[in-house]
Order: sequence, then C-alpha cells, then structure tokens
Amino acid sequence: MAFLLYRLGSFAFRRRWWVISAWFAIMLAVGGAAVAFSGTLTNNFTIPGTESQRISDRLREELPEAVGGTGTVVFTTDDGAAFSAEQREGVQSALAAISGLDGVRGVIDPFDVADQMAAGAKDLESGRAELEAGEQQLSAGEAQLEQGQAQLDQQRTQFEQARRLLRPARVAAIEEQLQQGQAQLDASRTELEAGRERLESSRTQLDLGQRQVDATSGVRLLSEDGSTAVASVQFDQQINSVSPELRESVQEQAAGAESAGVTVDYSKEIVEDVSGIVGATEALGLAVAAAVLIVMLGTLIAAGLPLLMAVVGVGVGVGITFALSGVVELNSISPVLALMLGLAVGIDYSLFIVNRHRTQLLHGMEMQESIARATGTAGNAVLFAGITVIVALAALAVPGLPFLTVMGLSAAGTVAVSVLVALTLTPALLALMGRRIISKRRWDRARGHKHSAAVPLDSDSGTSLADQRAANGAGWGGLATRKPVLTVLAGVVLLGVIAVPAAQLRVGLPDGGTEPADSTAFQAYSTIGEKFGAGTNGPLIVVGSLPETAGEAELTALQLDVNDLLRDVPGVAASVPATVSEDGRTAIFQVIPEEGPASEPTENLVRDLRNSTDEFEEQTGVPIAVTGQTAANIDVSAKLMEALPVYLGIVVGLSLILLLLVFRSILVPIIATAGFLLSLLASFGATVAIYQWGWLGDFFGITNPGPILSFLPIILIGVLFGLAMDYQMFLVSGMREAFVHGGDPKAAVRVGFSHGARVVTAAAIIMVSVFAGFVFSHLAMVRPIGFGLAFGVLLDAFVVRMTLVPAAMYLLGRHAWWLPAWLGRILPDVDVEGAKLLREEKEREPVPV
Repeated sequence: MAFLLYRLGSFAFRRRWWVISAWFAIMLAVGGAAVAFSGTLTNNFTIPGTESQRISDRLREELPEAVGGTGTVVFTTDDGAAFSAEQREGVQSALAAISGLDGVRGVIDPFDVADQMAAGAKDLESGRAELEAGEQQLSAGEAQLEQGQAQLDQQRTQFEQARRLLRPARVAAIEEQLQQGQAQLDASRTELEAGRERLESSRTQLDLGQRQVDATSGVRLLSEDGSTAVASVQFDQQINSVSPELRESVQEQAAGAESAGVTVDYSKEIVEDVSGIVGATEALGLAVAAAVLIVMLGTLIAAGLPLLMAVVGVGVGVGITFALSGVVELNSISPVLALMLGLAVGIDYSLFIVNRHRTQLLHGMEMQESIARATGTAGNAVLFAGITVIVALAALAVPGLPFLTVMGLSAAGTVAVSVLVALTLTPALLALMGRRIISKRRWDRARGHKHSAAVPLDSDSGTSLADQRAANGAGWGGLATRKPVLTVLAGVVLLGVIAVPAAQLRVGLPDGGTEPADSTAFQAYSTIGEKFGAGTNGPLIVVGSLPETAGEAELTALQLDVNDLLRDVPGVAASVPATVSEDGRTAIFQVIPEEGPASEPTENLVRDLRNSTDEFEEQTGVPIAVTGQTAANIDVSAKLMEALPVYLGIVVGLSLILLLLVFRSILVPIIATAGFLLSLLASFGATVAIYQWGWLGDFFGITNPGPILSFLPIILIGVLFGLAMDYQMFLVSGMREAFVHGGDPKAAVRVGFSHGARVVTAAAIIMVSVFAGFVFSHLAMVRPIGFGLAFGVLLDAFVVRMTLVPAAMYLLGRHAWWLPAWLGRILPDVDVEGAKLLREEKEREPVPV
C-alpha cells in the first residue's frame, strides 16, 4: 500500500490543478444535491419490533386519528391570578387560529374542557336530584297503589259476604266494577314497574357518569388556582415529521395571546428545530484548533491547510448525508456526529502528512519526493487509522437498530471522505504552496544545522542528539518510564476512580427537562410539572383489546372497569379513558405516572403494566399493551443497552486483531485494548457524574440531571475505539520502528515516543477542542456526546497512550514484541509506517566509491 500511496502523492504533485479542480467540482455537485434533495431532520429514535412500536403501528391502522404527533402550549397569567374573561378570550382566539392551520388535526381547548367537566358535574348533580325526586314520587305511587289494592280487596271481601243477598243484576254490576278497579290497579302497577326500571336505568347512567367524572378528574388542563392552562395541539403527521414551518406557525399564532397579559411557553415538540447543526460554540472549538496549528506549524498558511482539508471533507461528507436525507430518514444526531468526527479526523489526518512533509523538507529532500514519500509513509498510517475509525463506526449497523445504522454509516462515510481528501487534495495543495509551508525563520534555523543521513526523518529536531537524549530519559517519555510500575499503578487508579460513577449508569432519551433553563421548552416542562404533576409531561398510552359488548352502556362500563384497575396500579397518578375504535374493539387510556418521563419509577411502571396484562385479562377480559412517546423512549433505551455488550465485544475483538496485524505482537494489542477499556469507563464515569448526578451542573448548563442519552454509550465505544487506535498506531509504530532498526527495546520505547509525541499531542488537543465545542451546543442531546468524546479523547491520548502505554512497554522490554513463530508466518505484513518504502529508497541510493 505504501508504494501505491507514494505514486498517488507523486501524481497529486504533477497534476495538482487537476486534483484541485476535481474536488472543487465534487463540492459543487454535492452542495447542489444537498440543496435539491435534502429532507427534514427528525428526532425519531423508534426501533421496529419493540412493543411500543408494534402497538403504535396497530393504532395507525385501527385508530389513525389517535397517533398523530402532539405538542403542548402552556398559557400562564402574568400576575399569577386566575384567568380573566379578557385573558381567556385571548387564549381561545389564539387556539382557534392554531386549529385553522394546515397540518393541524385539532386543538384541545383547556377552557372548553373545564367548562364541559363543570357542566358534566352540574348535570350529574341535577340528575341526582331528579333521581331522588323520582324515587320519592315512585315510592308515593307504590304506597297509593298498595292502599288502593287493600281497599279493592276489602270491597271484594264485603261483596262475597253479601252476594247471596243481592239480585243477579246487582251482582253482575259489582263484579264488573271490581274487575275494572283491579284492571286500573294492574295498569298502575305496570306503569310503576316501568317507572322503577326507568329509575334504575337512570341510576345506572348516573353511576356511569359519576365514574366517568371521577376518572377524568385526575387529568386537568386548567390548574386548581386557575392561573395556568395547557392546550394540546394534535398534528396530522407524527411529531418527528412536522415541518419547521408549521411549528413556527403554531408559535406565531399562540403568541397572539400575549397581548392579553398571558405568558406563552411551548413544549419541546413544538419549538425543537434540528435543522441547524452548527452554532457559535462549535466555531470556538475550531478557533482553538487553529491556534494549536499555528503554534505547531508556525505559519498561517501551514495552519490553514489542515483546517481547509477538514472543511472540505466535512462539506462533502455531510453534504452527501443531507442529500440522502430525502430518501432515508435522518435523525438530527447523524449529521452532528459526522460533523464532529469529520472536523476532528480531517484536521488530524492532514496534519500528520503536513508534519512529515515539513520534516523531510527541512532535511533537504526535494519537493516532489517529499510530498510523495509523506503520502506513502504518513499517508499509509492515515489510511490504516482511517479504516479503523470507519470500521468501528460502520459496526454500529451490527446491532440492527435502524437509526443507529444510519448514524454510524453517515459518520463513517464522512471519515472516509476525510481520508480521501487527506491523501489526494493535501499533497496537491502542498505542491501549490511549495516552500511557504515552512516559515522563513524555520528555514534559516534549518540551514544552520548539518544533517546526517542517519538522522530519522520522523525527528523534528534534525539531529541524532535528540534521540540520544530521549533514550536517556529526557522529556515526558522519560518521565513516564522512569518509574514504570508506579506510573502504571497511578494511571490505573486515576482512571478507576473517575470510572466509579459508571456503575450507576442509567440511559434514556431527552425531554423538556434537559433543555436550557432559560428556554421556553424547559419553562413549559417545569410549569406543567409544578401545576399538574411531573408525570403529566410524559403520559403513557395504554391500549386495551375489548371483547364484543351488547351495548353502549356495557362498553362504557367495561372501559371504566379497566380504567379503575389502571388507577390502582402503584405509580399511577391518574388514568382516563380516551377513545374507542368504531368497532368497539380497541380502547385507548391515557395514564399519568406519578414521576417524570425519564425517571426510574416511570420505567418500572411501564414494565409493571406490561407484566400485569394477564391479570387485566383475567379480571376484565381485556388484555392491555403500553405505547406512547415515553414508553417508546424506554423501549429504545432498553434495546440499546441490550446491544451494547455485543457491540463492545465486536470492537474489542476487532481491536485485538487489528493491532496484532499492525504490530505483530501479542502483548501490544492486549495493552492497547485494556487502555481503551479504562479510558472508556472513565469517560462513562465523568459523563454520569455531570449529566446524571448533576456535578458542575451550573457550569455545563444542566438544570435537571437525568439519564444519559441512550445511544451515547454505544457511540462513545465506536468513536473512542477508532481514535484510540489512531494514537496507538502513530505512537507505538515509532517504537516498533526504532526497535526493528536494532535499538535497545527499552530505549526504543522512549525514542519512538519522542518521534510521535509532538504531533499526537497537537492532534489530541485539536480533537478535544473540536469535540468540546459541542458541549454547549444549541441541541441539548448533542452536549453529553460532545463532553463524552472530548473527555474520552483527553484521557485516552494523555493518560493512556502517552503515559500508561509507554510505561507498560518499557516495563515489558523485549517481551512486548513477542510473537509465536508460527503466527508470524501466517500474519500478513501490513507495513503501516511504510518502512519497506524507506528501505527501497535507500537501496536505490548510489553506493559511494
């Protein structure tokens, strides 16, 4: 591969304008495709096959009107008093305007609901009074009937006693009168019995009505003090498919109520805009990266080259991602992750090649040869390092979770583009820049040294004295290896302490409580929790499969029976029957948990409800299932945690095989993988302490600590693995090269470390800066990703790769490179540092006479 890349670098030098023009054309084409074919980003993290998704798909067929996206608008009086007539009119006018928007299926007016509930309660009182009056009238009628029957019976007795004394005509007349009287009494009795049935029917209806009122009383849309009203806006489409324009229109119409002295806040579902992926803090990270490059490379033009390469790689990679978003559902994290990695690796990969080229020029190498050889040597390491990152990211498809697959492949594609840019456009621009890649002061200083052919070209100093000083223990490499046992123990203890909080890792998806404290989404979330209960922010949708019923009353009674059982489940604050399908076979219940949507009790409640479906069916004949956004988030988190061990096993296995091929050693891969696991756990621990426990919450803008983003652990594993292997190769390959060239095993560790430490330090600082720029992103769910990656790279680069690894390698000495002979014959020699290329160059040099 080194020879192929050498020829590629030489081609890029000769055809520099062709290469530059080709990339410019690619950028224009990708940009045009992104504009023409891009779709809408979503925050849809559903996973096919989960119960919540299965039930949601069923509802889409049986009750399509119940599965549209829903957002919440919170109205609060400015003075904290109950709504006045003017304020109520302003709110209802705004809600009427919202209901008229194209794409809005309907709006639930909290005042109308409150009025209906009040009217229903009043009707119940009136009905109860009428029922009592009817009961009294019926009782009086029954008493009169009994009295009339007694009188008639008495008359019949007297008649029978006097029958023999009466003439036949008189007997017939009296008998007819008695029969008529009995008929009248029987008719009255029948009427009273019918009245009794009607009374009982009314009593049953009133009892059902009372049960319905009791059921709905737990779910309020108007606070008890009358100062807060919550309106639900139902959209035609799923919430993740609602366009930013419609969300903006809803906000504009709702804001009309502010003129009446009402504060308006919107739930996360309405204000969330994931169309923008870059903000001011991300640009700050790039500024820090630029400063590091200027300090390292000495000139603006040299520092600007890696930045330009990163921008080109990200522009093309992310542009392709957006272009495909029209045909593939793209969640908001995918382009952000691609952007983060593209910027970081794009700068680093170009920097490695530029640094090698500068060093060779300072040693007097001719321009074309230097560019070609830098591409063949450093470029070979870049290619192999890039492949590790790409494979790690592409492996996100292995768990079989669709949104994670898209996320991993989009990031892997952007990294692949960054590698291609580094290997083709970087040498072409280096040819265009010529000697300006090095400052005049550095050129002048280089002319003052006499260089020996024996000086390693990786050395930035240009003298073998630097290697001697490194071998004798100078610099950080010497400090880390002076007391190797103590260094290893201290590093492991440090990482272990930081990793302790990882034992309490909980995962979930973000809600309004994770938004910034000054955001309208957080205000809406907090107000609802304060006025209506924390669980109101995350209701559960329980779906019951009803048996066939004889009539409406029986159906209603069955619904209420199920609802009563739901209300009795521990952890349920309220439950209300929502709707029934036209065939009467599917019922929806809205269940309000006692705690918030991301809390552990709510997770347990979802599991308890699902585990009790047999009990529900046994008592009512109605099996139940749980869905809704809260349940879906819990299902996604559980599925991701199930996939985590599998993915970690794949990554660890890949790490061992990859490093075995590169370094042809048994112990080096084990040390590298153990270090990766330590830095990974420490990164988990720090992320849990800050984002789940709330440590330093004020600094990081965390107002409501909660579960860690559910797909953060699996992303951290993939990304940190790829980057850790990058630094491992760039550092340890220098150690191996020094050892293979006959150096003492322990001295080779220090010398090899000194060759790569400077550029790896700069690369790591750049990587950390880019990732840290996302810690204060405007997208709340991106923040913990940025922190986890930044902190993970910081630990892995400086604690593991630049401290623990050299100490362990120094401690092992020659044993670090042990490889069984039979395995050595089997393994291919990948020559990641291009050592064969350097040997061939030396063989082509003329032998001095």
